[in-house]
Amino acid sequence: MHKKLPLFVAVSGILLSACGNNVTNSTSTTDSLSTDSMYAAVETKAPNSATKSAFPGQTRISGVKTTTEFESKVLNSDLKSPWGIVSLPNGKFLITEKAGTMKIVSQDGTLSSTVTGIPKVDAEGQGGLLGVTIDPAFDQNRMVYWAFAEPVSGGNLTSLAKGKLSADEKSIENAVVIYRATPAYDGKLHYGGRVVFDKQGNLLLSTGERSDMETRVQAQDPKSGLGKVIRLTTDGKAAAGNPSIDPARPEIYSYGHRNVQGMAIHPVTGDLWEAEFGPRGGDEINLIQAGKNYGWPTITYGIEYSGATIGEGITQKAGLEQPVYYWDPSISPSGITFYTGTNIPEWENNLFVGALSGMHIARLVIENNKVTGEERLLSGENQRFRAIAQGNDGALYAVTDQGRLYRIGKK
Repeated sequence: MHKKLPLFVAVSGILLSACGNNVTNSTSTTDSLSTDSMYAAVETKAPNSATKSAFPGQTRISGVKTTTEFESKVLNSDLKSPWGIVSLPNGKFLITEKAGTMKIVSQDGTLSSTVTGIPKVDAEGQGGLLGVTIDPAFDQNRMVYWAFAEPVSGGNLTSLAKGKLSADEKSIENAVVIYRATPAYDGKLHYGGRVVFDKQGNLLLSTGERSDMETRVQAQDPKSGLGKVIRLTTDGKAAAGNPSIDPARPEIYSYGHRNVQGMAIHPVTGDLWEAEFGPRGGDEINLIQAGKNYGWPTITYGIEYSGATIGEGITQKAGLEQPVYYWDPSISPSGITFYTGTNIPEWENNLFVGALSGMHIARLVIENNKVTGEERLLSGENQRFRAIAQGNDGALYAVTDQGRLYRIGKK
């Protein structure tokens, strides 16, 4: 199927169409629209909570529209619940699949056989093989790092492993677990699981607070590895320069997190940004600073799925950080990336957010650490966008829970 449609992103997003396996001809292009003008906020549904934002522009910011013509293509639709994607120096992509497999995919969508050598994962619920990244010196050492739900005595853990991708790209050699976010818990939810390198060459790993009431409070406990951003050396040790939150956990970089499934380094400032699931409403974009407490579950802009308030039902408290931006109702933000390509100038340094329940990719314009505009892309595809990365060709590549790999770039 082949369809070309105009873009009405400020309200309804790009309308695209693709069907069948290994689709290569599904495209949609924009009309020429100006990003200099602001439009109505892209969110039109009523919020779940009656709470008010802490500052103007913290939610429901004005919409923007892309002026450069671009297209989207489905390169492959045979992936099995892909979760993480990272660009390799040779232009290919390394993609994790939830059940515990890795695949190599070329820029034209050609899928490799399964990469072997991956330790066993617990793929129940929200677990499985999760985020993936490569060493900054991959050209020399071919090292790959990935997060996964690891089955252990007493339940499971969010763990971080590393191994060497073989020269023939068919196996991971000498895989070893370098960090485990204890304590273990017998549950199936909220593993976090993104992993990225900072500009100092250290690893950043996100962990979830495992969702249940008995573990939720551990997001506030600096002696627990749950609900945290962890900063490590490539050997899994606490990185130099970490904040002194608690001597028992020198690896903790920030805390008070619910379920961080998106992390990205700002290409200019080197700052860490994250996307975090709220409960019913209250999804967040945060600028992460060392040693800071991001509030969950003490403060939140969301409510329980039952409709009840969470804790005291407050959204602000001294000593707890406010999100730069939040959504209510939820869009379920997962993988994120900053755009550093040159093909679409108005996207430079914008943050792109894969939305699961929202079924679109959110483009956030950020100026002086504030969101100043929002656009919804690919909302006509009805796909749960799990992760997004930039390729060597300057285009964006996104994977969906339904198994698709998309390329989004200049027409």
